[in-house]
Amino acid sequence: MKKHIFNAGPCKLPRIVLENTSKAILDLEKCGLSIMEVSHRSKEFQAVIDEAMDLFKELLNIPDNYSVLFLGGGASTQFCMIPYNLLNKKAAYINTGAWSTKAIKEAKLFGEVDVIASSEDKGFTYVPKEYNIPADADYLHITSNNTIKGTELKYDIDCNIPLIADMSSDIMSRPVDVSKYDIIYGGCQKNIGPAGVTFVVIKDGILGKVDRAIPTMLNYETHIKKGSMFNTPPCSAIFTVKETLKWIKSLGGVKEMEKRAIEKSDMIYNAIDNSKMFVGTVAKEDRSRMNICFVLKDEYKEKEADFLKFTAERNIVGIKGHRSVGGFRASNYNACEMEDVEALVKAMKDFEVKYA
Repeated sequence: MKKHIFNAGPCKLPRIVLENTSKAILDLEKCGLSIMEVSHRSKEFQAVIDEAMDLFKELLNIPDNYSVLFLGGGASTQFCMIPYNLLNKKAAYINTGAWSTKAIKEAKLFGEVDVIASSEDKGFTYVPKEYNIPADADYLHITSNNTIKGTELKYDIDCNIPLIADMSSDIMSRPVDVSKYDIIYGGCQKNIGPAGVTFVVIKDGILGKVDRAIPTMLNYETHIKKGSMFNTPPCSAIFTVKETLKWIKSLGGVKEMEKRAIEKSDMIYNAIDNSKMFVGTVAKEDRSRMNICFVLKDEYKEKEADFLKFTAERNIVGIKGHRSVGGFRASNYNACEMEDVEALVKAMKDFEVKYA
């Protein structure tokens, strides 16, 4: 029985990607070795990672003066690597949720951190609009999508200092003007692949400006010089990323992903806004297309477990809200289909007929 998957990560993956990955696990391009067995120094795997990097650059229209890296360690390791490589005296951060809070904590180990704006005062339910970017900061760090609470910055801000963005949960869901950023990074497991591989897009010339010695594995220059293969990379995960990027390209690229994201998220938000039982949890103008968060109205709060059971019986999985906030969350990543969204919306309406 087909499942309607709304997991926040690892994400739903396209069927063709799963099929191609399963074939490569048994035999990579008829070389007689699994993608899990092949040497990362082999010509077979070099072709895989080269294609993945080329597709990443093509889909986001990345300028020539940028490198694309595929690393291990998750986006959480980048919270440390960024200040290690870039923070000399002071860095500016905008705090929009749990992940930017964690990034700020790591940066404070390396120097002064100026939190120039925060939505913590209202439980991270909006995206700050007014702030001053300090000209003397080494960089500004933003998190474009709040996976846990469900807010999203849907445009590329103008910044007079190096701009760093964690795009873990909205990468490849809309066109991005990469030239406005100095580093874009994120875990691949929410929109473009499985857990185990992290992407980093990094501009030439941003490195080599800090006074401290940087451990080899935490130095971006190490991985740029070695083409992401200083040590053994997550080969099978990179293969799946490559297949996912091929799938995105085949459907029309990130513009088509954005069109679909808008259509799918609008359908769910319309169901929420027209419901007697459900209500959204964040400012409407800042609603995420990727992570749609909602709760039951106060008079129906005791029905939360009933709704989760109701949806599970309809093969809808992954809509339980993050453990820190509760409620419900439908993660509308690229591989989420309109059929999945329609199933969720119907379940919401049927539940309301039964209990409202």
